[in-house]
Amino acid sequence: MTFEDKSKIYQRLRQEFPVFIYEGFSINLNNDGLSGRFRFNLSDKYFFEPKFSIPKKHFLDFDIDRDDLENLVFHIGMVELVSYWKAACSPKVLIKPAFLNPAQVDWWKNLYFHGLGEFFYTNGITPDPDSFMELSLVGKMEFKKFGFSKNEQILVPVGGGKDSVVTLETLVKNGSHVRPLIMNPRGASLETAAVAGFPESEILTINRSIHPQLIELNKQGFLNGHTPFSALLAFSSLLAGKLANVGSIALSNESSANEATVQGTSINHQYSKSFAFEKDFREYVAGFISDDFDYFSFLRPISELQIAKIFSKSPQYFTTFRSCNVGSKTNVWCGSCAKCLFTFIILTPFTGIETTERIFGKNLLDDASLRPIFDELTGRTSAKPFECVGTVEEVNVALAAIVKNYGNRELPVLLQYFRTLPEFEISKNLDLNNLITQFNGQHFLTGNFEKIIREAIL
Repeated sequence: MTFEDKSKIYQRLRQEFPVFIYEGFSINLNNDGLSGRFRFNLSDKYFFEPKFSIPKKHFLDFDIDRDDLENLVFHIGMVELVSYWKAACSPKVLIKPAFLNPAQVDWWKNLYFHGLGEFFYTNGITPDPDSFMELSLVGKMEFKKFGFSKNEQILVPVGGGKDSVVTLETLVKNGSHVRPLIMNPRGASLETAAVAGFPESEILTINRSIHPQLIELNKQGFLNGHTPFSALLAFSSLLAGKLANVGSIALSNESSANEATVQGTSINHQYSKSFAFEKDFREYVAGFISDDFDYFSFLRPISELQIAKIFSKSPQYFTTFRSCNVGSKTNVWCGSCAKCLFTFIILTPFTGIETTERIFGKNLLDDASLRPIFDELTGRTSAKPFECVGTVEEVNVALAAIVKNYGNRELPVLLQYFRTLPEFEISKNLDLNNLITQFNGQHFLTGNFEKIIREAIL
């Protein structure tokens, strides 16, 4: 299907389904923990009720003020709705559960617009940032900010990839009191947490499900695409933190996430992992939810290259971590996607080709079928892969370092190809050691956290 065809579908759906409604939410507290349900309505024709639950754990306190709880859950729903709204991109969105002031409305429209940048791009949609969505407020309840007594723990979301492993391992080694948070636990996330010393009984878990009606609409040809999942995780982590009395929330988003996915645009697959979102989110939370949360990315001052170097010093995780979305359900490396190839490239300068081959089960740089992805990663196309990958410069510097490390040995097929490119000629003269000692000043780390991460990259 061409972009033009998708654009026509977009226009037709907006006419056919002019209104999307955030009807409300329900919360249930019982002996099993906390569960919730959101209610969304697409022009009175389709209805969605996504659910979430937080199972009871010994460290959670469910004796929470009802107004504070509803404040947090309402905001999670504000992120959840975008996954369902995008099916038809209704021009008007009615928010019934609560009132938002003009500054909040602007904030949410900004998140939706930039968080859906990839979705708009891949569907051939060129929306106007002001008129793509009208947020209409019919709710009367206005939530008040709240405070709470925080403990000294740090909540660390764990996804099972190398980035969250580096945050988890580095903080634990430096004596920080860490509480892992896992949304929809899977093999790699649970196993990496276990290697760090955390059994399931000590992990805060959130179970989130997508309403099957959305999946059915996707099969019928409604619009589909990427949504800002990390923004959902951000608001969910506030609820998790409140229940655990933890105010410090340490993400694992690096400086590399700031680079646009499509050259010459602001379209970024990782928008909700970017410094821009982190800054906006902190300001929103402080302005409208609570002053007692400190949401920051522990890895923000460093790059994917530096994370790979730090990770290479913890071989105990080599058999458990996974960064492959394609193979996440079966807990394997698929060996054919952009995440697999990127991770292979970024690790090899530090782990060595033999070790990286053992991790993946083969040498991905000797797979000619991956050349289209290779071209995207090295900047030879107008867009990088729509995945969480590092910058073009990092990829090319890592590849040049791998070529150098091969010495006189025969190069695998993708490295032979790389040596013929101008990107190799540029990158071979860049100093890898200089790149892995740099420290980005755009971050929200306080003194002790900054000291820890500075020492980790030495």
